[in-house]
Amino acid sequence: MDINEASFSAEHMLNEQIARHIFEILPESGPIVMILDKVGNCWSSDSQRFSQLNIDEDYLKDICAKVDDGDEPVLAQLNDCGIVAAQLATERTNCGYIIFALPKYSPESALINADLIEMLIAQTVLIARLIEKHNHLTELQMKQFGRYCRCASATS
Repeated sequence: MDINEASFSAEHMLNEQIARHIFEILPESGPIVMILDKVGNCWSSDSQRFSQLNIDEDYLKDICAKVDDGDEPVLAQLNDCGIVAAQLATERTNCGYIIFALPKYSPESALINADLIEMLIAQTVLIARLIEKHNHLTELQMKQFGRYCRCASATS
């Protein structure tokens, strides 16, 4: 895939918008949220803390493969950090994956809070859907405005 094609694809742009909206509302010492697309691009809510986790690419691929196999959400452990992963998709776009790194969470504490984690995943998907709907409505509005401008200039 051409690098420009990946940078300007609908999925890439939607992931950037989702990341911007989600990351700005996260508490500083809260979970680290990552959005990972199908081609390996990664958006992290806190790149410094994320790099300290030392999560290698193969580990992320294994977690994403489990999500693709239908195990959702995936609960895993990496050192003293709980990892939760799920698919991030809307009606029109498969954005990839949403991954939460929960520092100082064991798999047991993640299981205890599974309902809360699933609610967080559902809210993230809802935000993605709303952003996508907004983008679609804006696109339709701009097309309609363009038609109106062409008609108005033709009658002048």
